[in-house]
Amino acid sequence: MRGLHIEDLIKRDIVPEVLKKPLSSSTYKDYFASLLYAEDYYIEKWSIFELENVTLQLHPASIYLKAGGNKHSKANNKMDDKTFVVFKMDSLSKTRWPFLLSRDFVFAKRLGKEIEPFQGVIYRVQKSTTVLVEFGDEFHSQHDSTCRYNIRFSFNRVCLKRAHQAIAAVSDSLIGKFLFPVSISQHPMRTSECLDLYNRNLDRDEKSTVHRILNVRGPPPFLVKGPLCATFNGNSESFLKQLSRTGLVVKEAVLQIYRRHPQSKILVCAPINSTCDVLTRSLKMEIPASDIFRANAAFREIEGVPIDILSSCLYKREAECFSCPSLHELKEFRVIFSTFTSSYRLYNAGIPAGHFSHIFMVDASSATEPETMVALANLADESTNLIVTGAPGNSSSTVRADIARQKGLRISYFERLCEFSLYKNGDSMFVAQL
Repeated sequence: MRGLHIEDLIKRDIVPEVLKKPLSSSTYKDYFASLLYAEDYYIEKWSIFELENVTLQLHPASIYLKAGGNKHSKANNKMDDKTFVVFKMDSLSKTRWPFLLSRDFVFAKRLGKEIEPFQGVIYRVQKSTTVLVEFGDEFHSQHDSTCRYNIRFSFNRVCLKRAHQAIAAVSDSLIGKFLFPVSISQHPMRTSECLDLYNRNLDRDEKSTVHRILNVRGPPPFLVKGPLCATFNGNSESFLKQLSRTGLVVKEAVLQIYRRHPQSKILVCAPINSTCDVLTRSLKMEIPASDIFRANAAFREIEGVPIDILSSCLYKREAECFSCPSLHELKEFRVIFSTFTSSYRLYNAGIPAGHFSHIFMVDASSATEPETMVALANLADESTNLIVTGAPGNSSSTVRADIARQKGLRISYFERLCEFSLYKNGDSMFVAQL
C-alpha cells in the first residue's frame, strides 16, 4: 500500500514526504523507490505522445560510427552497411518532447496505408534532438522519400525493473556495511609487501592504489577517484593504451587477486558494454579463456560485440540471443564481466550473495545508485571486498523525470560515498586518488 500511495502522489505532482527528508539508512528504500516511481510515471505519461506527418531521412550508419565507435570490432563492418532512419524532434514538436535513450522503441505508422506500424529501436540520440533509429527490412522495402508517418514511442523498462528489484532487495546488513559506512572493520594495511607487477610501467600512485586494493578486507567499500576506466580515441593503437590510469589499476588489481588467491571469484561491473568489453579483452591477454565469462543482456546486438571476446560469451544462434551457462559452469569462472543491469542475470541464474570474493564497480559515477545496486544488493554479503571507481564531477545522463533529477537520482553511489567522513578525510586505507 505504501508504494501505491507514493505512486499516487507522484502522478498528482506532489512530492512524497520521504523525498522532503535527507536520505538516511531508515529512509533509503522508500526514498529510492519514490525516485524510481517518478521515472515510471514519466514513461507512462509520454507513452501517448505522438509526432504527426513526419518525413524520415535515411543516412548511412558509417557517418555516425566514425565518432565513438568500437574500432576493434570486426563486426563494425556489418554496422557500416546499415542504414539509420533519422528525424529531429525540435523541428517536429513545438512543445516539449520525451527524453529518449538508446534501446527505446519507435513505432512508425505510415499515413495512407492500412498496415501495422513498423517497430524500430533507437540506436542513439544526438544533441538531445536528433534520433537515429534502426528499422528492419520490412520498413526499408516499402519506404521512399515521399512517405509520411505518425511516430510514437515505447520506453525500454528493463533497467527500471532491475533497479526496482535491487532497491527492494537491499538488506539491513548492506545498508550498514556498504551504503552508510561509518565503522572501521578492516585490518591495518601491510606496507612492506613487494608486488610482482604484471605491468611494470605503473607509476607510483597507480602501484600504491593496487597495493591498497589488495589490502581490502570486506566493508567498507574502497574508493578509487580518477578518470573513467577507458577512453575511446578511435584509432588503431594497441588495446592497452585505451585503458586510462584507473583502467590500468583495475586490470592490475584483478590480475594480482587472480594469481594470489586461487579460490577468489571476481565480478567486474561497469555502466556500459564498451567499458566491459575493453576490460574483458585486456584481461584475456593474461588470464586463461576458460576462467573468464562475459555476461551480456539477452538481446544485445551481436554486431556490437568485439569479435575477439565473443568466445568468452554464450550466444545462442538459433534463438539469436545471449545466454548464461548452467549455474555449475557459472560458479567455476574466476572472473566475470557484466554491466550493472545485466548482472541481474547472474543472480537470476542462481549465483548466491557472497559467491564473489571481490566486486569491482567500475565507473560507478556514471550510473544511478539503484543501477549499481543491481550488482551489490543481489550478489554481495558482509564479507565481500568492494572496490568502487569513479570520476569526480561525472554523473548519469539517463534520468528522465524532473522530480527524480531534482531529488538526487543523478547523484551516484560513488558520489554519495565520497561525502562520508571515511573518504572525505583522504584516509589512504579507504580511498585512493589517481
